[in-house]
Amino acid sequence: MVLSAGQVLGGIAFGATVSLGALLAADLSGDDGLSGLATASVTLGPALCSIPLARLAARVGRRRALTLGNIFALVGIMIVVLAVSLRIFPLLLLGTLTIGAGNAGNLQSRFAATDLAAPEHRGRDLSIVVWSTTIGGVAGPLLLAPGELVGHAIGMPPQTGSYAFSFVAQCLALVLYLVALRPDPLLTAQQLARAAAAVTGIVREDRPVVARYAIFAVAGSHVVMASVMAMTPVHLSHMAHEMHGVQTTPADVSALVGVTIALHVGGMYALSPVFGILADRLGRLRVVLLGQVLLGGALTFAVFANGQAWGVIIALILLGLGWSAATVAGAALLTESSAPELRTRRQGRSDSLMSLCAAGGAVLAGVILSNFQYAGLGIAASVIVVAIVSLSPLGRVRAQ
Repeated sequence: MVLSAGQVLGGIAFGATVSLGALLAADLSGDDGLSGLATASVTLGPALCSIPLARLAARVGRRRALTLGNIFALVGIMIVVLAVSLRIFPLLLLGTLTIGAGNAGNLQSRFAATDLAAPEHRGRDLSIVVWSTTIGGVAGPLLLAPGELVGHAIGMPPQTGSYAFSFVAQCLALVLYLVALRPDPLLTAQQLARAAAAVTGIVREDRPVVARYAIFAVAGSHVVMASVMAMTPVHLSHMAHEMHGVQTTPADVSALVGVTIALHVGGMYALSPVFGILADRLGRLRVVLLGQVLLGGALTFAVFANGQAWGVIIALILLGLGWSAATVAGAALLTESSAPELRTRRQGRSDSLMSLCAAGGAVLAGVILSNFQYAGLGIAASVIVVAIVSLSPLGRVRAQ
């Protein structure tokens, strides 16, 4: 409950930054072509900080690592507001990067849910924290309009008012972790593991091959989702302009994009507890493969039905569902295949690689879309799905 509440509060700043970052970047730089740098910066933050934050958690516990993430986000918010006030574009990128670094703590929260979870409920507990991400991610954009009113009333720069809510939410999350996250789940789990080893003489088995496969499956599923999702608004816009005999307005295109992305985000998070329960009952690897089936279905629609709005919508819903299944089950597989002393380090590597894949996948997706259209993007992404399925026997390797 504490981790879920912290995830909701911490996600507000990230959701606001994803929504506002491109607008602020375009305004400060004066070039729409540079607007994507803000999104790239906020994505690069977790890639740079996930591993150091995980190593810190291994030494001093989850509480301090998560609160450090909150502090990163608070500093980032202040830098963004200062950058807009001074109209300094590079300073804005530094602020969004720092907010992204704070989001590394949010990513770590789902692994913190597994530290003291019973093995039979590990997938469920992890998925509940993942599901709670939805609330913060949706609340951040919804606070843009009321934030402008509050920001104007207290003298904040234009378009930064919602960060007032984000700042308060981060402060509440920081206090919540400091006060309520006791005992520290990771330190307690490490103590229990050492005590059990001392009594039984049995050292916790480590399965590095399985752990590496889990990291690959999570990162691969994420790059499939991120690359196709990032290019879908562009494809829908082009599709609307190419329709003959149908009068479409920018508002119609925006509405279609909004509905499609909303349904996609719903697919990503709404059913994550279901996939968590399935991972507990059917096994982690089977649900990872279920995720690949769903991703494969999404890419099939992207290739063969991309000329119809309904086909793209179905593709994006299946894309979100496949990502959810693979991410929840893959994270649980990574946790239980790693010995306690190696677990947090591998979790940090997984988060870092996942974020790097999202950034790189979005860049490559733009190149593929411009040269081979949406169908070509679907075919290229299917190569990763095939690789995850082909290497799935590695997810069954036993400890030696």
